Amino acid sequence: MDNIPEKFLNSDGTLNSDTLMKSYLELEKKIGTMVSIPNDDSDTDARHKFNRAIGVPDSASEYPTHELYDDENLRERFLDIGLTCNQVEKIYDIANEFLSPILRDMFSVNAEINSINELKNFFGDTDKMNDALRAINAFGERFLPRDAFDALCATPRGIQSVYKMMQSMEPDVCTEKNSVQNLTDAQLRSMMRDPKYWRDKDAEYIRKIENGFKKLYS
Repeated sequence: MDNIPEKFLNSDGTLNSDTLMKSYLELEKKIGTMVSIPNDDSDTDARHKFNRAIGVPDSASEYPTHELYDDENLRERFLDIGLTCNQVEKIYDIANEFLSPILRDMFSVNAEINSINELKNFFGDTDKMNDALRAINAFGERFLPRDAFDALCATPRGIQSVYKMMQSMEPDVCTEKNSVQNLTDAQLRSMMRDPKYWRDKDAEYIRKIENGFKKLYS
């Protein structure tokens, strides 16, 4: 009797079988409700029972969603690895803190690349685009209010609009009577004999000549 806990003994030192039996039944009941941690050999039922015990939902649709990461396949992956809803919330919080700024930068860079490609396609190639952008900037400083010019050039379509506006206004020449008229065919061909056209390949000078012929014959 020396190794028997005192709570299982009567006042006279004999074994209290009723108390012992009651304690055993309570222990058996408790063991029946206990959940074991699954291992590689555990079956599906054991895994499901454990997941339910720790708060893993029955369906991926029960997971919280996020505006940037609202993806059904992602939620299915959460379910496969047995994440709880609270754990998923923590993942979203971490993503907001560390990944969102990176994603925003990536989207910004991607948008800038798309804009450059659109302008390259519009002007023909990189060199022509750069020449045109320099001309557009000079045109804007000369003819447009700064705020209006900046607003127009905020998008590729706006830059194209300014370029078309610039083309419609050039080339022209002021006569002795201070009236503005388009350059004639002879004047344009005379300009082509200038070294800036045939030797220096001055992009802005060439553009003026090309636009002059467009205005004359289109």
